[in-house]
Amino acid sequence: MVTVRVLLVDDDPLVRAGLRMILSSSDQVEVVGEAADGSEAVAATHAHRPDVVLMDIRMPVMDGIAATAELRRFPDPPHVIVLTTFQADEHVLRALRAGADGFLLKDTEPTEIVDAVRLVAAGEAILSPSVTRTLLSHLGDDEATDRRRLAADRLAALTDREREVAIAVGSGASNAEIAASLFMSEATVKAHVSRLLTKLDVANRVHVAILVHDAQAR
Repeated sequence: MVTVRVLLVDDDPLVRAGLRMILSSSDQVEVVGEAADGSEAVAATHAHRPDVVLMDIRMPVMDGIAATAELRRFPDPPHVIVLTTFQADEHVLRALRAGADGFLLKDTEPTEIVDAVRLVAAGEAILSPSVTRTLLSHLGDDEATDRRRLAADRLAALTDREREVAIAVGSGASNAEIAASLFMSEATVKAHVSRLLTKLDVANRVHVAILVHDAQAR
């Protein structure tokens, strides 16, 4: 059984304690460290090499957005899940664009937090399409038009099959759901997703989903 190594980053020690207690209830998750701000998170990631970082957005010294961008520069970067109070938050969108793999509300059910950590460690994304649309709506129309054109150009470089997989990822489907709907094996889906990340030059499935939504925005 593979154990997922997790780093907790939040300036509130009570939040960190609560998350540690929740995650420690699973024998598939190990909390390897804690940090109180983004700069500590970067140092702790160097020291502990976590698979997943649970990252608060609003923190002193260095916020979660800057820290996420910094972690993406690592040779083998960890997956990042940002923690937030409000799902339709412009800061969440900035964190996702900085490279986060998804987000969790701070009042998420404990079992869902454990599941999210395991899913993200396995390469899945935790972001529903409805939330993506809400987040994208925070940006202005002019910028949305530019994003739509650029996203459509990038998606045009894909094969028909790759585009089908990208659209399925954009709908929030898991690898298993994509495999069932497109009549292929999960291993084939994973291979397609890996190629998508390379061809689209994006960090993770969330960025694929955002590109698809940008291209389809009206």
